[in-house]
Amino acid sequence: MTARPDPNAFALDRFLAHQERKDLLRFVACGSVDHGKSTLIGRLLYGADVLFEDQRAALAAESRKHGTQASEFDYSLLLDGLAAEREQNITIDVAYRFFATERRKFIVADTPGHEQYTRNMATGASTADLALVLVSAEAGLTRQTKRHAMILATVDVRHLVVAVNKMDLVGWSQDAFRTIEAEFRAFAAAIGVNEIACIPLSARRGDNVVAASPNMDWYGGPTLLAYLEDVPVAAQSRRQTFRMPIQLVNRPSPQFRGYSGRIAGGEVFPGMPVTILPSGQISSVDRIVTYDGDLERAAAGQSVTITLADQIDASRGDVIAALAAPPAVVDRLTARVVWMGKDALAPGRSYLIKAATATAKANVEPAIEVFDLDTGDSAPADRLFINDIGDCVLTLDRPLALDPYADSKETGSFILIDPESFDTVGMGLVQGTAGERQQHGRLRRALRWIVGAASAGARKRSSSRESRLRSIVKAISWRGTGSVDTFIVTFIVTGNYTFAGSVALTEIATKVMLYYFHERVWSLIPWGR
Repeated sequence: MTARPDPNAFALDRFLAHQERKDLLRFVACGSVDHGKSTLIGRLLYGADVLFEDQRAALAAESRKHGTQASEFDYSLLLDGLAAEREQNITIDVAYRFFATERRKFIVADTPGHEQYTRNMATGASTADLALVLVSAEAGLTRQTKRHAMILATVDVRHLVVAVNKMDLVGWSQDAFRTIEAEFRAFAAAIGVNEIACIPLSARRGDNVVAASPNMDWYGGPTLLAYLEDVPVAAQSRRQTFRMPIQLVNRPSPQFRGYSGRIAGGEVFPGMPVTILPSGQISSVDRIVTYDGDLERAAAGQSVTITLADQIDASRGDVIAALAAPPAVVDRLTARVVWMGKDALAPGRSYLIKAATATAKANVEPAIEVFDLDTGDSAPADRLFINDIGDCVLTLDRPLALDPYADSKETGSFILIDPESFDTVGMGLVQGTAGERQQHGRLRRALRWIVGAASAGARKRSSSRESRLRSIVKAISWRGTGSVDTFIVTFIVTGNYTFAGSVALTEIATKVMLYYFHERVWSLIPWGR
């Protein structure tokens, strides 16, 4: 669905170019059940004139068959497409709709409000730039509305539009609107959300959706559509260093080895020094391969195949990262979890954790905290039940390369999977990393950066083990130059060339053997590489 061009003056190329120049806003519609989310989005699409004639005709026919608004259109039917949704008049699954006006492109995710389907709401919120939170003026702020606001804060959606719907049911009361606005702002401040706009409206009647309402002259702000078209939603200030989780080792022939994946952050270019994590191996980018040919530079969001200058053992689940600022490699982390499983999350239980393309086994430590939806505070708890939001510590059976979620959404988020049923039972965000493995990894990377970063992109790395011949040659050359001073001093004292030479050769022979064995021992020690 998009703004329709004038059929009498239509130029395809110009129309497509105009569409490409528009910026895109992704937003999620959420809130408690029966507060009017689907009706509002449907009314927005209808009022913005982005529906085609066949869609309008289908809406009229479906309203007569399934509608709940007597002879009027039931705008929720534009979003609720499942048979079960229409029978129960609730939203169950996430419905995504694309539409465009003359000023902006939009992708809206209409999410369910019922507690049973909270996991679907969290899925829709995970990719949003802005959230449209529906609150019924008649019912007020509910626990589910607060739960949705908490989930939005958890996934770092910080720009909220609170649509106080069904104002017609409270007589267009300004006092009712101001009470809900004050209550929501107080709760949002407690969970760290401050960018809030509140709009009173009636989705069924269309007041303040696209056109200004004649029933609320006390409200002087924009309509919902006007606000969505104008709101400046800046990109989140996340770390812009290179990250690419490996999805596939691409090896179509013995002469080619590439690592395929989607760039999660930053930029990459040939010659760039990189590290492969969690192993910590270092190399540089040789080529950036795509179906359309090699690239000189690739950025976040692009799917590419990267070849490296060295033969490195890397596989699916590893992360290729900028050498100068790699993610932490940890086997223990603190996380904020939205629990979705029927069985509670409890200390001692094991789950599968899937972060980007990597999978590991995770155990829950005893320290668990749960958020109180009424106060916004957290308190110690024995476990997390379904739809609870809380913090916990996870111990992994192998190290993973992870960023805090505040730095990278892609490498800082994960899901928890039940190892028996393989159901997704939780979604989580990395709050922090801990453990000695992380500290040692940072030390090793710092040493590698000091010693090898300057030449990592320009030369092949030598083998990590010395050959025996190389060790012998190094020992002889070192002692040969080191014994010159012994020969000179002995000759000055004795005046005898033969005696001085014998002393120097004896020193070379004995110290070469000692140095050789010293080198061989250290070539077998992996520490510090």
